[in-house]
Amino acid sequence: MNFLMDVMGSHRSVRNFRDKDISSDLMNQIFEVSQWASTSNHLQAYSVIVMREKDKKKSLSELSGHQAHIAECPVFLVFCADLNRIKLSHELEKKSMNFNFVEPLLVATVDTALFGQNVLLAAESLGLGGVFIGGIRNNPHEVCDLLNLPEHVFPLFGMCLGYPEKVNEQKPRMPLSAVVHTEQYDNEKLAGLIQEYNDTMKHYYENRTSAKRSQTWTDYVSELYKEPRRVHMAEFLKDKKFGFN
Repeated sequence: MNFLMDVMGSHRSVRNFRDKDISSDLMNQIFEVSQWASTSNHLQAYSVIVMREKDKKKSLSELSGHQAHIAECPVFLVFCADLNRIKLSHELEKKSMNFNFVEPLLVATVDTALFGQNVLLAAESLGLGGVFIGGIRNNPHEVCDLLNLPEHVFPLFGMCLGYPEKVNEQKPRMPLSAVVHTEQYDNEKLAGLIQEYNDTMKHYYENRTSAKRSQTWTDYVSELYKEPRRVHMAEFLKDKKFGFN
């Protein structure tokens, strides 16, 4: 184990923050090292909006499912899948452009996720904590209006950042044997491994210090996707010129 592995292995979501600002210089250092994340074809198809204004953070909190930690964290980041610079490159080179297929969406999504994970790892290495916010996609049109996002740019996820006031217990991950396969996918082993993981998660939920409940992992995820979620995203992505037309 080394320092980086220690940081990676100690991750937990942080939603309670001290009343202490994060300097712009420190944020820029984090962004600079995070830009070395891998990127497909060197497109770097992402942008990040740094939010510090209280009123705007409050608006984003409401748009993202009334999550109080968005309004309360010193810095809230909105990570955007961004093909706008690629569009401008086509215009500068006077070349035709076609984003009307799924691959550009996938490339921008993966690029943004890799950059975002780097940002959180860099922040955690400096004593900061944070949590990813998928609720930024609850009301994407309103978020785009608030942030003045052009076509070919959409908010993929948010991130609260700050100095931790409270650090939660780590939520157990699945055993490696359930996610790592050798040479081919082994579907036969999964049911038994998932049942074992259910016991682990039930014990975790029943014994954690706050928000205790008696629930297994399969019970949770089977409720999560009983019905379609964020079905508005397909039409929204069409409006933002991310294929599907």
